[in-house]
Amino acid sequence: MNLNLTGKTALVCGSTQGIGKATAIELALLGANVTLVARNEEKLKETVDELDTSLGQLHRYVIADFADNQNVKDAIDNYLRLVPDVHILINNTGGPSGGPIIEADTDQFLKTFQMHVLNYQFLAQAVVPSMKKAGFGRIVNIISTSVKQPIVGLGVSNTIRGAVASWSKTMSLELGPFGITSNNVLPGFTKTARLDAVLEMRSVSQGKSSEAIAEEMKAVIPIRRFSEAEEVAAAVAFLCSPAAGSISGVSLPVDGGKTESL
Repeated sequence: MNLNLTGKTALVCGSTQGIGKATAIELALLGANVTLVARNEEKLKETVDELDTSLGQLHRYVIADFADNQNVKDAIDNYLRLVPDVHILINNTGGPSGGPIIEADTDQFLKTFQMHVLNYQFLAQAVVPSMKKAGFGRIVNIISTSVKQPIVGLGVSNTIRGAVASWSKTMSLELGPFGITSNNVLPGFTKTARLDAVLEMRSVSQGKSSEAIAEEMKAVIPIRRFSEAEEVAAAVAFLCSPAAGSISGVSLPVDGGKTESL
């Protein structure tokens, strides 16, 4: 099975922690040149130093704040002047705060749409030309199982993640003839800072300890545990490989079997 990404350049967003960082590490191990994208330069430098270079990979980073669309556009445009060829795009952005959808302000929807859909659109428009030129491209969006089964208490996130899934499916239809795939990886409950925030939110709303909430959540996961970030990253990395060339337009749950839909 061909998992070799030597000579390929990957742009990985939200890559200084959690699933994004685990994905960057995995892609580097497969031989890719990895460019990290995040807003904290100190963490970016630390993460670059953790990436494998045994195959002669050259890793870089880009400072960009996904809360500012123009900042993202400018940062990527500047990067592409230095590195014009990108073969892999990993879209990964933190979700909004939780709460019932009926209580959400319209500004929350707008801000989250801008952070996710608009930034992903800017990034795709910037890198797809080089993917077409190479006859090889991989776009993977790390979103949520909520696109198949909405999560109670995450109304805004459910809405916008669904929009990203539809955007990605449309991309797969348009870009397939050029050797470019577009897929979504849907993490379930994964041991990250985001999960810690969800546990805290539920703890406050339900008047239980975070530990008790965690045990209740694990009880409804068939594998009876939370996923590791590295397990999600492995799925992302496979979809980026040459071996996954005919997998496009899918939304793949990595959730220990929790999602009840097919």
